[in-house]
Amino acid sequence: MRRVTADRGLVTPECTPTVSVVVPVRDDARELDVCLSLLARQTVAPLEVVVVDNGSTDSSAAVAHRWGAVVVGEPRIGIPAAAATGYDVARGAVIARLDADSRPGPRWVQTVVERMSADEGLDALTGTGSFYDAPRGLRTVASVAYLGSYYALCHLAVGHTALWGSCMAMRSSAWRAVRQDVVRDDSEVHDDLDLAFRLGPHRRIRLDRSWRVGVSARSLRGRRQRRRRLDRAWHTLRINWQVSPPWERWRRRWPLPGQVPAP
Repeated sequence: MRRVTADRGLVTPECTPTVSVVVPVRDDARELDVCLSLLARQTVAPLEVVVVDNGSTDSSAAVAHRWGAVVVGEPRIGIPAAAATGYDVARGAVIARLDADSRPGPRWVQTVVERMSADEGLDALTGTGSFYDAPRGLRTVASVAYLGSYYALCHLAVGHTALWGSCMAMRSSAWRAVRQDVVRDDSEVHDDLDLAFRLGPHRRIRLDRSWRVGVSARSLRGRRQRRRRLDRAWHTLRINWQVSPPWERWRRRWPLPGQVPAP
């Protein structure tokens, strides 16, 4: 990882964790091209960019190769399988995640390095974003309303801070601890929410509102798309609540006086 001068001091190879960036993609070559071009301009270069080709029929794999990414195929259709495959092969001490339509700023990787270096007890980091293709006057309002609701409601349901797949990172050690538990074969599961469940309330996940990306609002356009996202959210919650309902998760995090916190 190259040496850069950062706003908060000098970032050097000797004191920073290596970062692998995982990007699942299926038939989204145009957006992927933009995403990878922005990753190529980072103030701190990632160790590698891993693009998981999830059965694309367009030029997504060719685009990834052109930008020098590590390309891995995952024939099981669905983000849960694709994301998990990318995390499995990532070599960095920290695994960061973007979607193909994510648009990271030039300090996106550098922020991961700074936050993880400054807090060795931090297991995962999650950020925010803005809808770059929404009407200009609605971008901020729509982004705050959507992500604010997502984080608030998921916090109640999970018992701790959730993860947002369009802008997140976790230590590879945290992934290895839960990789056998996450849902991989159900394409109707929200993989980021499922991962947050599996990490559990005893691991530290931080929401950094200053760590932002641009994202497309296309997944929220139309009643059918919004209903599908809600259905996936409830499906993910039901699966995980069967294992650990929210009241148990909150009790682990905030035990009653005299109780020993559960592991």
